Amino acid sequence: MSTKKRILNILFWSVVSAAFIGPGTITTAAKSGAEFGTELLWALIFSTFACLLLQEAAARLTIVSGKNLGQAIAEQFEKSKSKLWILLLVLGAIVLGAAAYEMGNILGAVAGFGLIFNVSPTIMVLIIGAVAAVILNIPSLKIVSRIMGFVVVIMGLGFLITAFLIQPSFTEIAYGIIPKVPTTASAGVLVLGLIGTTIVPYNLFLGSGIAGVKQGVKEMRIGLTVAIILGGVFSIAALIVGTAISGTFSFEALAKALNGKIGAAGKYLLGFGLFAAGFTSAVTAPLASAITLKSLFGNKNPERWKPGSLNYKLGWGIILLVGMGFAMANIKPIPAIVLAQALNGFLLPFVSIFLFIAINNQKITGVKHKNILLLNVLMIFVIFVTLVLGLNSVIKAFSSIL
Repeated sequence: MSTKKRILNILFWSVVSAAFIGPGTITTAAKSGAEFGTELLWALIFSTFACLLLQEAAARLTIVSGKNLGQAIAEQFEKSKSKLWILLLVLGAIVLGAAAYEMGNILGAVAGFGLIFNVSPTIMVLIIGAVAAVILNIPSLKIVSRIMGFVVVIMGLGFLITAFLIQPSFTEIAYGIIPKVPTTASAGVLVLGLIGTTIVPYNLFLGSGIAGVKQGVKEMRIGLTVAIILGGVFSIAALIVGTAISGTFSFEALAKALNGKIGAAGKYLLGFGLFAAGFTSAVTAPLASAITLKSLFGNKNPERWKPGSLNYKLGWGIILLVGMGFAMANIKPIPAIVLAQALNGFLLPFVSIFLFIAINNQKITGVKHKNILLLNVLMIFVIFVTLVLGLNSVIKAFSSIL
């Protein structure tokens, strides 16, 4: 593969990074850094490698079988009486997660833009929605993927530069690699949020949906590995940037802290980073929903679900409009964004279980391309950890209410 093709391949798979590095990632990671320093760094490292493990399985499923994740799930339970309920569960998890994520995407983009320019939030929501709709109308997934990939790389470099200028202590970074959860109630929610913002459930359908049978497994693995590890590094940079703040976390407080650390450029780097992260994810969340709906319900009438069709446009249009509606309802961005990430973290194990079943079905993948024992052990470990963290956070949430 030529150098140009390698770069284009990485940019293509960077759409996965663009989907999970949204304002949710920036907010949750920076808030974790502000409240706990580098103590929760291990959660980002774990979630980055878990994301790579699950995304590789979802993309490999499509490449070797010609069926994307939604089609494989539908086929897996074709003769089961519970097929309809399973499809509705998957659909509900994806649409609910994408709608919650989309609200955070748009709110984050507006907040980032507001740090630099004094523009009405309502006008900004309408502009972001309109531009996102134009990009989503582009029929080629490759073009959309490369546009989003390019923007997310520029945004990530901004956070890397900012983190480097802060000059973090390498001793504290090393300490943060050791897994531990502080006893405070907010720590559990933030850990779940860090995982939910990196291993986004609907991203598994997105990665599976854009993979094609013409692409080789090796080519996919190279592009996906580089894209996701870069995304993880950018997320870690956002957490380090968050350590600059002391006191209550807010975008304005973070901008002020950065100005004190690196000068006037801090506010502009944060503002651009938040806006770019929000805008790219505001495109990918509706796109993932449309691809998921197509994979679950487009098997019998593929023409009615092809990109550009009315059904496909309704798939991404509804999520985009729901996100815009909540964004214009004057909801406080930071609590809404963190809760959206935690919700995605709670839904993750259920989608991961269906992926695990599909990738081990020899009738779908064939004997050669099913999971080897090591990959199965790692997937079971990831599912177990995310399930325990999800249930633990729900119990803590109910305990705090009672």
